[in-house]
Amino acid sequence: RITMNKNEFVGAVAAKANISQAAAKEAVDAALQVIAEALKDNNDVALVGFGTFKAKETAARMGVNPKTGEAIEISAKKTVAFKPGKNLLEDIR
Repeated sequence: RITMNKNEFVGAVAAKANISQAAAKEAVDAALQVIAEALKDNNDVALVGFGTFKAKETAARMGVNPKTGEAIEISAKKTVAFKPGKNLLEDIR
């Protein structure tokens, strides 16, 4: 398993697009910011063929503290879900 951090991702984008690392970093940062702002405003981001990012609310629920076995309340929160698109799924198979 290989993990790619942001700097490695920017380098790969720069190489693939044949642009400078600085230009790639600016483009990647802008794209991530656009996605984050859309999700913050409860909008989905659908990148056709790649997938859809969606902000979801999780309801409050009861859980168990694994150390003590005591019941605890887990508060509601927002999270992000990603559903891969058909093309992405076909590419990774």
